[in-house]
Formats: sequence, structure tokens, C-alpha cells
Amino acid sequence: MNSSLPHPSHCPGPFDFSRAMWLLCHDITQRMEEFSHIRMPEVAVSFAQARRKVTWGLQAKLTPMRFEQGALTTYRVGREWTVQRLYRGEHEMLYILTFYLPRFLETPFEEKLTTVFHELYHISPLFDGDIRRLEGRYHVHSHSQEEYDREMAVFARQWLNKKPPKELYSFLRSRFGTLHRKYKGVMGLQIPIPKLIPVPNTRRA
Repeated sequence: MNSSLPHPSHCPGPFDFSRAMWLLCHDITQRMEEFSHIRMPEVAVSFAQARRKVTWGLQAKLTPMRFEQGALTTYRVGREWTVQRLYRGEHEMLYILTFYLPRFLETPFEEKLTTVFHELYHISPLFDGDIRRLEGRYHVHSHSQEEYDREMAVFARQWLNKKPPKELYSFLRSRFGTLHRKYKGVMGLQIPIPKLIPVPNTRRA
């Protein structure tokens, strides 16, 4: 995506959630050293429809497009697998960042922003398509997801203290219905979760 294009809040027609979220994440990577390794042109931002109209449940998720240490293939159940590749223009996507709507937008502003940092922090410091693997038995959230989220909330406050343009995050202060009414719709990318593909056995008998 081109970060120089107008923000969706300045454009007529349905609100482009994916673009607004992409621009928000891009600004985070520019202002926050802890997230400066992330190359947003290689991150696809999408949304999925939450199946149940409740405020609790999965808000967002990060899908890595590579396996451990950035490998293109992995072995499971005795055979080799790869994953479908995803491209946008000239860029291959190394991650898919998905938000569940309307559920994500029904939470308080601070929780929404913490969720954004939560998912971005999962991206490997090497930006190799793998996730960040923390120390300990629970390598995704370390030993405590609550402690992990407290740290993400600190990052969120630090970013706000750097005075980013309010237009980048003001949409997070609205609930889904408010955005839908104001812009006469909410749109964005919808990307199916990539499938695992078995790697053909090329060894000759």
C-alpha cells in the first residue's frame, strides 16, 4: 500500500478498514524502535467476519507465511509441507494480520490499540515470515499472556506520547455501527487462511 494516499476517513464511500489499519501499523513501525524491523508492504491487513455477535472472543490474529526460522517447508506426520504463497503486486506477503469485525471494534479504545501492538509484536525480529519465539515453555506469550498484554499497553501509550496524527487512530474510538453509519459502509481485504500443501516427493525409485 502507498502511505502517501489519503486516509480513508478523508475519502467518500465505505470506510476502508484494511487501509486505515495498515496506515496505523505503518506509523507504529516508523515511530517505535521495537517495531522498526517490520516492513509493512510485506504485511497484508485483512478482516474476517466474527461468527458470533459477542464482545468476547478472538479479536485479531497474525498468520505467519513461513515456518520456524523462516523455512519454506516443514515436516509433519512424516511428510514435507509448504504453505500457499500470497502476493500483492510486486511484494510477497510474509504475514497476514486479520481483525475480526465487528467484534474488534466493539471493545474500548485502549484495548483495541493494545490488540494492534499485541499482534505486531508477534512478528519475528528477523522479519523472516516466522513468529517471535519467546523464552520458556509458552514461546508465543512467554509465561503469562496478561503480562504480555501489559507490556503491549505500555508500548501503545509510548506511541501515543509521540504525538502521531490523530487521523491515524481516531477510527478506533468508534464502534463498528458508528463507522458503518458515518461512511455508509465498512470495507476491506478478506483473505482466506493459506492452506498447507504437500511437497511432491521428487526422489526417484
